[in-house]
Amino acid sequence: MLMVLRSLQLFSRGLPFLVLKGYDVIAQAQSGTGNTATFAISILQQLEIEFKETQALVLAPTKELARQIQKVILALGDYTEATCHTCIDRTNVHNEMQKLQAETLHIVVGTPGRVFDILNRRYLSPKWIKMIFWMKQMKC
Repeated sequence: MLMVLRSLQLFSRGLPFLVLKGYDVIAQAQSGTGNTATFAISILQQLEIEFKETQALVLAPTKELARQIQKVILALGDYTEATCHTCIDRTNVHNEMQKLQAETLHIVVGTPGRVFDILNRRYLSPKWIKMIFWMKQMKC
């Protein structure tokens, strides 16, 4: 079942509940209203930390936003032992591939081009991904 959330109150209160219940959700909220923290909490609540596979994928339109999202996830998940890595354009592909092979990351945040590249090269397996979040850049 697909749920569409548009108001801030529904977004911040409803998203974690709906994600935990397994609904597919489309949510829209204004910039600066805590939407990153809201979906980061939803991701962290759904992770099986003892299961060492990538379980969540977050796509961001820019490398700056991807880095910001990773910082929020790591800050909120500081005590959960969740692992998170950014895969962004214009970084050393070889270093990224080594990181993806050496560690199992619960959450991968990246730009669409780089994520597509690492999926095609089979350095990231989509097999256990159960959550995908696509951040859309808002127009001013």
